[in-house]
Amino acid sequence: MTSYDMIAIGASWGGLSAISTVLDGLPHELDAAIVIAQHRGADTARGMFEQLLQRHVERPVCEPNDKTPVEPRHVYIAPPDYHLLVEDGHFSLSTEARVQHARPSIDVLFESVAEAYRERAVGIVLTGANSDGARGLAAIKNTGGVAIVQNPASAERSEMPDAALAATVADAVLGLEDIPRFLYGLCCTPAMRGRA
Repeated sequence: MTSYDMIAIGASWGGLSAISTVLDGLPHELDAAIVIAQHRGADTARGMFEQLLQRHVERPVCEPNDKTPVEPRHVYIAPPDYHLLVEDGHFSLSTEARVQHARPSIDVLFESVAEAYRERAVGIVLTGANSDGARGLAAIKNTGGVAIVQNPASAERSEMPDAALAATVADAVLGLEDIPRFLYGLCCTPAMRGRA
């Protein structure tokens, strides 16, 4: 039986609304840690995005520092102007060059999640206006994890979901309201976990 310990979410244009909808519907029984890379300006004040998202979920929401440990039932958000990586049970921050014109990069986060969690990882690509996240979602899928993509027809900008679908075979292509229900079936239902 597969246990999913990390859910990685990537979004860009329209992401605040999309991520908020997903968090609103999260099943209480979900124990996995959730980590989010949302494209935003380098001058965005630290803490602002986490305050906005905290309104949509009961579990703790924070922007991790370097070496912050990964804890279950927490929501972590990549700080502005840093790449966020997962390494051996903790987070790492990087100021390396932008990827797809973005820092934080969804690809950088997802590739680190794929390496650290392999078949225990779930990757979710939401709305966005470039192809960041496609390569990273393929990495999660290729290491045995689960790939979920927002239905491009429901996305504020479809370029990012379209690129993800072109890069890998998604396990599910869903509207925003359906993603939490899929996660419940995947992570919280013993029958589904046994088949995953």
